[in-house]
Amino acid sequence: MTFAGPQYYDAYLGPAWFDAHAAELARRLPRQPSGDVLEIACGTGLLTRHARERLDPARRLVASDVSAPMLDYARNKLRERKDIDWHEADASRLPFADAAFGAVICGFGVMFFPDRVAALREARRVLMENGLLLFSVWDRIEHHLPAAVNAQVMRSLIPTEAPGFEVPFQMYETEGLRKLLKAAGFAEVRMETKRFPIKDADPRKIAIGQVRGTHRSALIEKAGIPLETAIDKVAQALADAGGNPYNGHTTALYIEARPLS
Repeated sequence: MTFAGPQYYDAYLGPAWFDAHAAELARRLPRQPSGDVLEIACGTGLLTRHARERLDPARRLVASDVSAPMLDYARNKLRERKDIDWHEADASRLPFADAAFGAVICGFGVMFFPDRVAALREARRVLMENGLLLFSVWDRIEHHLPAAVNAQVMRSLIPTEAPGFEVPFQMYETEGLRKLLKAAGFAEVRMETKRFPIKDADPRKIAIGQVRGTHRSALIEKAGIPLETAIDKVAQALADAGGNPYNGHTTALYIEARPLS
């Protein structure tokens, strides 16, 4: 998935809610996994930074993304870190050898893969037999009010695109996740739901991140709607729902799985 403005996504949505979840996912990564670590769909590098800080310096961290602009942004943001290898790579066709990694991690990326089974099978292929798959997905949209509010505004502005607004929040069913993982060759699944607060956030900054920092910006412009108009509407709806400053919470599922033997 390619965002029109990684900087807006990173600067505005990152502090509001993504960073806390990235830190939590990295915390679940062993400091010394059985081998090197691969991150898929690394985006703007929010998880990458936490994962690198978590890992033993002797472990190699490879951060990959299908989007060259996104990867360039993350690489530049973390340019002082010389201990991260960056690769442009499609998660469903990873350019790495079989059993090359001790862990594969992904923060809020699996939902966007066109073929989720294919991507997870690739993760299984590049994992060692005792390796770890670790990823996060959002809980249902009702448990993420900023997203629900944004989706409602977007549906009013561009109703023809309505089905796409809730895509990131459609992988919350644990049984469906277990079936997906089994189809991709994984077992020993552990899932946990975690909720983090959003405290005293600027609703306009959240709105800027949601509009300018995601693919919705292109859809809005295509519909002939000024981006500032969309931002104003989302910001007001957020303030109406959660106050100004905005206070609320986000909820995500954390999934750990091991390869089937």
